[in-house]
Formats: sequence, structure tokens, C-alpha cells
Amino acid sequence: MAQNSDRNNSRPSLKVRRISLDTGRENVVVISRHSSALRPDVFRGFSRVELQRGSKVLLATLLITDDDALVGSDEIGLSEPAFRRFAEPVDCLVTVCPAAPPESLDAVRGKIQGRPFEPDEIDAIIRDLTHYRYSDMEVAAFLISSASFMTSRELLALVHAMAVAGTQLKWPGPLVVDKHCIGGIPGNRTSMLVVPIVAAHGLTIPKTSSRAITSPAGTADTMEVLARVDVSVDEMKQVVAACRGCLVWGGHVNLSPADDILISVERPLCLDTREQMVASIISKKLAAGSTHLLIDLPVGPTAKLANANEAMRLRKLFEFVGDQFGIAVEVITTDGRQPIGNGIGPVLEAGDVMAVLANEAGAPADLREKSLRLAAHLLEYDPQLRGGAGYARARELLDSGAALKKMQEIIDAQGPSTCRSDIGELTYDVRAGDDGVISEIDCLQLNRLARTAGAPIDKGAGIKLFRKIGDRVDKGQPLYRIHAYDQAELDLAVSAATRSSGYLVGARRPPSIETTL
Repeated sequence: MAQNSDRNNSRPSLKVRRISLDTGRENVVVISRHSSALRPDVFRGFSRVELQRGSKVLLATLLITDDDALVGSDEIGLSEPAFRRFAEPVDCLVTVCPAAPPESLDAVRGKIQGRPFEPDEIDAIIRDLTHYRYSDMEVAAFLISSASFMTSRELLALVHAMAVAGTQLKWPGPLVVDKHCIGGIPGNRTSMLVVPIVAAHGLTIPKTSSRAITSPAGTADTMEVLARVDVSVDEMKQVVAACRGCLVWGGHVNLSPADDILISVERPLCLDTREQMVASIISKKLAAGSTHLLIDLPVGPTAKLANANEAMRLRKLFEFVGDQFGIAVEVITTDGRQPIGNGIGPVLEAGDVMAVLANEAGAPADLREKSLRLAAHLLEYDPQLRGGAGYARARELLDSGAALKKMQEIIDAQGPSTCRSDIGELTYDVRAGDDGVISEIDCLQLNRLARTAGAPIDKGAGIKLFRKIGDRVDKGQPLYRIHAYDQAELDLAVSAATRSSGYLVGARRPPSIETTL
């Protein structure tokens, strides 16, 4: 993101050239080794440079090329993210100089050496993150230093800094409800049922959701099959005013923008600490203006939380942080031993959602039941609803078609989808290797297989499930079907499924899972 600066200088100038290079979230610029204005050897000791035009400044990672066809000797090439954030025209003149490291990195070095962060240091770090002053390596240093230990004081400062760094939404009325699942369970699209049920009752539920990072579908990816999700803040407010609820992509409305940056580095490093998870979720809900929040913690052998003790520790941390920021947080544990619904992947999951809303005979019963129970918890925040009546009210709204009508209103208000919505026609059935009862399903493996098949980039790719835990199967019966658009991706998924289907038939009995649903 470009920033303002009053510095004037007489540095050599280069012309901006836009190059078709997707560098993810990082700003990257390219200069020629034969540059007429700069000596590339001067920059060898610097990984970051500063571009300036007038009062506008951009920090970026520097690459040097020998290909004069890519960048001329009088040019500097800006990758797509850098060009978009700098927002200056092609061929305009900019100055370039080595960039000093952000001062907040001194605090990160102190944390690595065992010194806790001060609140103002965390503020500075998050400010630098959201202005793209940190490289991925520096973001990783911050995450790893925080993963080793984080005090309650540091966690609260981190939540606050992340929440105020971007858009902060305010809604009329004292009651704004929301729900969030920590993820990891394929097909768990309960938000797309809870929102229309709760909104149909009359409560305000402005749901902002994420896109998938390592899963085959996030709520935003699945909702995008049905409606536009990249709405502006003003458009989001209009949808909520008209419908009481929405299902939009949180990244487009700039809620807790540092979180998206942190997650993009966390996932490849397999970092998923309790403190970072709580900071991520609470900061976004705080920025979204939520007053009452329901947290879903799935527990299972291949879920993010393997047992009830892990869930209890995380629940207490959510409740503590929620109390500190005035959000009424309710945390429930749910069965995370297997996927929810019959589909894994955006189109297949959207089909499950609409089948439940339409009360179709073949709609997945587990998705329906879990969504009703989650919606019941939120409905009982309504002071006009008698205690214990939430489930009956949720079922009434679903069975009567009121929730389906509300979902259609939300879809119409957000605008039509422009995504491809057909199911991948290339298929392969993965079959049982033995007779017996299905005792375990590996959620992580099914997520990997669906992503290998092309989801979520290919909306119609994924997995259609035929069997769940407790079902009896005969050898050769299909367990699930892989869908893909591309033959190479299907072949890769089939090869991976041949090595490990993700299903265990008969050998072990599934452990009991205590839930609060």
C-alpha cells in the first residue's frame, strides 16, 4: 500500500512499467542489470527498495533481470500487486533508493531473544504489516517469535491493533450476532444456513467470511457460486439494511487486513497457535461490529482440535478475550470426526446448502441438524424469544420456506454470480477395499484430494460423498466420487486416493466425542 511522505530528493528516475507477474501479497519490482539510472550492484546488499513519486511512497522487494525485453534500461517494472497499490500511471517517473528496515523489526528481534512485546510495539508491527513494509521472511520471524510464548497482555494488544488497522463497522441496534467455525472440517457450510435462518427471524447477522487457503472451499468460495461476494463496505451495509444479513468476502471490506497477511505466511509454516487463532477471529468480529459471537470448535482425530482438553483450553481463551472487548462469546464443541454434508468443493457444497433450504428429500441430514442447532443458539440471544425455544423457531423458519426466501433475498441483493457453476464432468469413484463398517474418515486427506482435483479454483471440482462413519459397505462399493474439470488434476487426485483413500473400514471403532450441541 502506498503511503504519504514529504521528502524531496534528487534521486535518479526510472519510468514505471507494468509487468504481468502475480507475486501474491508481496510488492515486487524489477530493474535491468543495465539500468541507465541505477547501479544494480549498489542494491545487492538490500532486499527492499523504496519507490517515490511526489508524496507517494511504496516499499517493495527488488529483483534484477538480464532480460531487456522484460524491463528496459530506463524502466522499473512493477508486479501486479505493486502496480495496483502504487496506483500511478505507466511511464510516469519514480525515484528509487534502498529501503531502511522498519523500526518495528527491533521489537521482533527482542521477542526472539525472549523479551515480551509492549502494546505500542505491537501497534507499530501491525501498522507496518498492513502497509506491506514487511517481507514474508520478516512476517515469518514475527509469527515464530510469537508462537514460542505470548502473554495475555500481548494477546489483547494484538487483537486491538489488528481490529483497528482496517475498516470498523457499526450497525444500528444493540444486538448484532455472528458465528464462526475454526475450520478444518470438509463441507461444513453451516454459515450459509444459519445466516438466512437468523435473518429471517429478524436478528442482524452481517456475516463476513474468508476464502480457502489450504481447504477446498471457504464460505466465501461457496457463496460465490450463488452470488457476488466481493462487495464494498457501502454495498454490504445496503444488503444488511434490506435483508438483515449478508454472506460476503471479508477480505474485500478490509476487516483486520493484517490477519490475511499473517495467515498467508502461517499456513505454509504449519503455524496455528491458539493465541494467533483467537487474535485472528476476535479482531475480525470486533472490526465487524459483532456484539454476540458463537464459536464452533469441531473436535476429532483429524480436526484442528484432537480432544476435549484442547477444546476446553481454547474455549477459555476465547471467552477471556471476548470479555475484555465487550463481545458476548459462546463457545460450543461439535463432532469433527468426519465431513459435514455430502459435497466437498464450492459447487457441491452450494448444492447441499440449497437442498437443505429447499427441504429436499435427499438433503444432507447432518448439515441440516447442525445448522439448526447453531442457529438456535443465536436466536436465543433475542430477548423476545423464550428460553429454550430457539431450536423450534429455527426449524419453523427452515421448514416453512422462510429461510429459503431470505437466502434468495440476500442473493438478489448481493448481485448475481459470475462464476462457473457446473459440476466437473470428469469423475472417478473410489471404492471400498473390504467388507465392513466405516470406522474412520480422515478429514485432512479428503481436503487434500479435493484440492488436488482443482477446488476451490475450479468451483465444480471436489468430492461427492456416498458413505459416512457407521455405514456398512461391501468390497467394491463406492465410498465417494472425485469430480474435476482437468484430466491431469483428476489423475493426480486418483493417484493420491489410491495411496490413501481417507477411509478406514472395520479396523478401529471411532472414539466418542463429547459435544455441547
